[in-house]
Amino acid sequence: MATESSNIKLQLYSYWRSSCSFRARIALNLKGIKYEYKTVNLLKGEHSDPDFLKLNPAGLVPVLVDGNLVISDSFAIIMYLEDKFTQRPLLPSDLQKRTINFQVAHIVASSIQPLQSMAMVNYIGEKVSPDEKLPWVHGVIRKGFTSIEKLLKGHTGRYATGDELFLADVFLAPQFYNAAKFNVDMSEFPILARLMETYKEVPVIREASPENQPDAPSPGT
Repeated sequence: MATESSNIKLQLYSYWRSSCSFRARIALNLKGIKYEYKTVNLLKGEHSDPDFLKLNPAGLVPVLVDGNLVISDSFAIIMYLEDKFTQRPLLPSDLQKRTINFQVAHIVASSIQPLQSMAMVNYIGEKVSPDEKLPWVHGVIRKGFTSIEKLLKGHTGRYATGDELFLADVFLAPQFYNAAKFNVDMSEFPILARLMETYKEVPVIREASPENQPDAPSPGT
């Protein structure tokens, strides 16, 4: 539910292809929260501009601005949204499923995405070998997906932990986008492969998808 209106209180500083920004966009959409989309072009180095560094000294997206409050890090943003906007909870009431959601989110946020980020991939290419970039990414994603596949067994419904979208789904959908980008073979992960296809048909996820963002390049460019 991104908008260009300056009358909207919430502002999300985002980059179309950032999976961390993708998570925040899904969470905002799930809760039905309107926000102003503020583009930070990573390829042009806008994340290093002094004005942006005032918002987030780490120079990373996403950043959420809510009045005088500035929040960086997608996990912190999502939990802030969960606490402030109580409509459409992102966590189930069932304690076991709640903990599974946290575990999945942390595996993606801590054990997969940072190790297959473009900064890390480029570092592997420079310090090890360009030929090792793709094997590195595949190894990182496969290891994380192996853990998540086992964790979700016996707990899924239509989505990761039931028939409603929750925190685990918010983190998995963008990671599936990354897996597709790197041509990861999903055949050894039947649960995740099914979820990957299911998410493609979910409107709030489609709307948040990279190709549907205002700063995404036009097809063919």
